[in-house]
Amino acid sequence: MSAAENLGDLFNAKRVRRLIKLMKEHDLSEIDLKQADQRVRIRRGGEFVASSGALFAPAARSAAAEPSVREPVADSRMLLIKSPMVGTFYRASGPDSAVFVKVGDRIGPEKTVCIIEAMKVFNEIPAGDSGHVEAVLVENGPPV
Repeated sequence: MSAAENLGDLFNAKRVRRLIKLMKEHDLSEIDLKQADQRVRIRRGGEFVASSGALFAPAARSAAAEPSVREPVADSRMLLIKSPMVGTFYRASGPDSAVFVKVGDRIGPEKTVCIIEAMKVFNEIPAGDSGHVEAVLVENGPPV
């Protein structure tokens, strides 16, 4: 097996979370790793809310929802949708397009709430549960 095959997917969420944990433990501001044709660079900066940007009250709990991207907040009827990956947050599919969700919108589990761009790949992030949008915590452009 080649070194690249042993490496696996350098950008999987579990590995990125582990790298972030190591950065915090050793008080590092940046990690830059490269092996074969894969590279990952993670930088720590100022304080920001690491979420995909939509806060909503669920209408009903979904058994299929992924707990790693949804997090309860102070109000037990609310869920914070967190980004499952590190990347750039976009509220719409393009600069002139309508936003995916607005405050007050009713949404279902499959409704796209944002796009996260990671390594030039645009990933649509679904709500994961039904409910209505209470707040949007991030605007276009910041890393999440």
